[in-house]
Amino acid sequence: MENSILTAVILPISLAIIMLGMGLSLVLADFKRVFNHPKAALIGLGNQLLLLPLIAFVLVTVFNAPPIMAVGIMLLAACPGGVTSNLISHVAKGDIALSISLTAITSLVTVISIPLIMSFSLAHFINDTETQVELPVLKTIAQIMVITVIPVSLGMLIRHFNTAFANTMERPMRIASTIIFVAVLLGIILANKALILPALKSIGLVAALLNISTMALGFFAAKLFQLHLKQAITITIESGIQNGTLAIVIATSILQQPDMSIPAAIYSLLMLASGGMLMWFFGMRKE
Repeated sequence: MENSILTAVILPISLAIIMLGMGLSLVLADFKRVFNHPKAALIGLGNQLLLLPLIAFVLVTVFNAPPIMAVGIMLLAACPGGVTSNLISHVAKGDIALSISLTAITSLVTVISIPLIMSFSLAHFINDTETQVELPVLKTIAQIMVITVIPVSLGMLIRHFNTAFANTMERPMRIASTIIFVAVLLGIILANKALILPALKSIGLVAALLNISTMALGFFAAKLFQLHLKQAITITIESGIQNGTLAIVIATSILQQPDMSIPAAIYSLLMLASGGMLMWFFGMRKE
């Protein structure tokens, strides 16, 4: 994939706008909600922070994925859920407070976990090959904070000082965030379809299995621990909907490995399809 102005400039700015929009819907109490739903939150965090990277590692190993594609899948699995999961949770009539809390917490935790998982993945899959990639840990943490933590905090400050404005802008920003995400994703796919279509053969099955298996495990884990349906829906979505945009930004802008962003683009297409089905299936139900 070409490391053009689309991925180097427009994509990080778009993600920051999406994060700002999420911040407009958050208050400090949202970060405390996890303590009001400890069981549901712990299950969700366990699925996303532990099971997802583990399942990704097993799949790329079993299917012997090409090294760059394997690292791309691991990068995607290391990313938080992002605003897309919040949007899907809302439409699917899940527990939106739980969704926002999980997104907020994982967004903070992954500032540390992404560099750790990526350092391991790069050493394991690409070591002793012609492609040598060094992960600048401090630079990675700094850029993730600039792209995610700072815009979210800014959105929260706006809400704190002007709640009426934040409430007015919340829905337009959610709509704009969705449009921006889809537009940038489609732009990348159309500009690089010659690379993405062949990559479907090497990584498409792994991406599909990762998405389906993590969602299924999320739902059954929630039911196993006797959570109510709204929480189960949210945990299902949070387990399988990843911040593909952030993965693409890290691959192209930080690691300078555009090909590594192909799995994120493919996974994003698949997760939007599965997320759409969840929105239709659960969103149509009467509560």
